[in-house]
Amino acid sequence: MKLKKPDKLSKPKMEIILATRNKKKIEEIKRVIGDMPVSVMTIDDFPECPEVKEEGVTFQENAVRKAMAVAQCTGKPSLADDSGLEVDSLSNAPGVFSSRYAGESATDRKNIEKLLHEMCSIVDDKRNARFVCCLALAFPDGRVEIFSGQVEGRIGKEPKGSLGFGYDPLFYPERHNRTFAEMPAAEKDTLSHRGKALRKFQEYLRGSYFI
Repeated sequence: MKLKKPDKLSKPKMEIILATRNKKKIEEIKRVIGDMPVSVMTIDDFPECPEVKEEGVTFQENAVRKAMAVAQCTGKPSLADDSGLEVDSLSNAPGVFSSRYAGESATDRKNIEKLLHEMCSIVDDKRNARFVCCLALAFPDGRVEIFSGQVEGRIGKEPKGSLGFGYDPLFYPERHNRTFAEMPAAEKDTLSHRGKALRKFQEYLRGSYFI
C-alpha cells in the first residue's frame, strides 16, 4: 500500500487585535488586509480593555497609546489607527481633533458642517488639504512598529457621494474630480491614506517571521 505523504505544516495565523470600535475603520482594515494569513479581532471581543483617551498632539502619539494599552491588556499584538484631515488654510486643523471637530459626540455630518462653515470664505485655489494615517502595531513585550500614509487633495464646497465615512464627501484626491465618497471601496483603497499605511503593514508582515 502506498503511504500518503503528510501535509506540509503551515504556520498558525497571527492574531491581531484592532484597537478601535469604529465599524467603518474595521471594515476598511479587514478589506485591505483580507488576503493575509492573520486572524483579526477587535476590542469588542475584549470588554475588559479600558478606553484610551486620544490626548496626544500627533497621530502617532495617539496610535501608539491605543495600541500599547490593548496589547498589554490582551497579551496579543494590537494594531491601532489614528488618522484625520489637515487643511492648509486652517493651520492643519482639524488634525488630531478630526473625529470630534464639532464636539466630543459629533457626528460626521456635524463635523462636515463645521468644516464648511470655517472654510466658507476660502477660495478654490486655497482649499488644499491632506488625509493622514498612522498605524501602530504594538506587541505585549513593548515593541512598536509604525506605518504611515497620506494623500493630498482639496476640500469641496458641498458634500458629494454617499460612500465612505468621515470627511470623505468633501475630499477630492489629487488629479481626481470625484470625492472619496463617490468612489467604490476598491478604488478608494488604492488612493487613501489608510490604504497606503496598510500596504506598508502588509509588507512588514510578509517580511517578518509571522508569515
